[in-house]
Amino acid sequence: MAKSASATISPITARLAQYVAAAADGALPPEVVVKTKQHILDTLAAILSGSRLKPGEMAARYVATLGGVPEATVIGTQLVTSAAHAALANGMMGHADETDDSHLGGRFHPGCGVLPAALAIAEQKERGGADLIRAVALGYDIGARICPALGLERADKARYSTHSLGNAFGGAAAAAALLRLGERQVRHLLSYTVQQASGVPFWNRDPEHIEKAFDFGGMGARNAVYGATMVAAGFTATEDPLSGTHNLFTAFGGGGMPEKLVEGLGERYEILSASIKKWTVGMPIQAALDALTLLIEQHKLTPGNTKRIVAHMPDDRIHIVSNAAMPDVCLQHLLAVTLADGTCTFANSHDEERMEAADILAIRQRIEAVPSRELTEAVPARQAILEVETADGRKVSHRTRAVRGTPANPMPQAEVESKALDLLAPVIGPARAAELVATVARLETLPSVRALRPLLQA
Repeated sequence: MAKSASATISPITARLAQYVAAAADGALPPEVVVKTKQHILDTLAAILSGSRLKPGEMAARYVATLGGVPEATVIGTQLVTSAAHAALANGMMGHADETDDSHLGGRFHPGCGVLPAALAIAEQKERGGADLIRAVALGYDIGARICPALGLERADKARYSTHSLGNAFGGAAAAAALLRLGERQVRHLLSYTVQQASGVPFWNRDPEHIEKAFDFGGMGARNAVYGATMVAAGFTATEDPLSGTHNLFTAFGGGGMPEKLVEGLGERYEILSASIKKWTVGMPIQAALDALTLLIEQHKLTPGNTKRIVAHMPDDRIHIVSNAAMPDVCLQHLLAVTLADGTCTFANSHDEERMEAADILAIRQRIEAVPSRELTEAVPARQAILEVETADGRKVSHRTRAVRGTPANPMPQAEVESKALDLLAPVIGPARAAELVATVARLETLPSVRALRPLLQA
């Protein structure tokens, strides 16, 4: 029966399964290893920081009620629970706010879904640090290819949530590598992943970031672990969910470009195209903050000498951040706070009380956000133009073309580590934060990732 079924497997499915099954033992280029460790550190910092925010706290409390075999750590707590429950909680913590990484081409936040799924299985199976690195890099490779293969639309016109789909498939691939699934098992895992593929892009209407944390991180990580462990336990499934009368592509509207799923595998590593945020706020706001902080430095801008600010933003994303309800995703609020304080930090970008502060509201009245089709189409993407009129009549402006932390303007290792330490120290203390940073830097030498547990628990 299996032999007969194999004759109908499409070349794309066969190639994808072959690549995923071989990834556990494959060698990565040195620059991919370095970049993967940076994203692992950045994501662990986001998870630990998110463990103290409402979505993370709720996720931890919830999974604590579920019981489960002690297999994996719920980061930021003393709880060790089942791999699936840990993946759910850690995924929600990873996107409990806007500190985590992103991938523009795949249009998702890979770290908050891929790493929780990979770490849960790595702990369960006592895999080493090098295994974790290979699995995470693989997860980015597969997760970043799924939505371009389905066909991308403008963010404001999208029918499905790319953020949910990217991590569903990326997390599944990472889990498959750590479980050492064979090619046929990977095809079955793809089938379970397709069946669980979901997500509608109304997450921007979530006023507390709780559902958004589930949609972006927790759901994909949990489903990835469920699917992978079910297949590892012997569950069988459809041999090829990517072709045939009904398949992934027909379910999401037909068409698409399935060949993009395997294009450049083993040659183009998608983690090299992922971004680490400089500012711990929504990704569409990064360019505007880059511009404002530069203008503050160059022209000594203050609330007292700034008459008006006009922020020109891509017209496909401005709806996500313009006058949003949450401080760390509200463009006008963050520009006002940054002008008042001279910079943007995790603390001032998450201070909800300042959303109603009279001095900040007074500055916001002088800030205008303008949608720009030209910026939507500009390359590199997610540019912003800030125009400032000063009280003495001067007009100054800056256009951010390459956002800090993106592949066109990357953050060096020291800057990545500095951001991580700022997020980690309030949760686990400066000494343990420094030890975690140093341990991730030599992650490939760890014989078991369970050695990270004492550094991640709090």
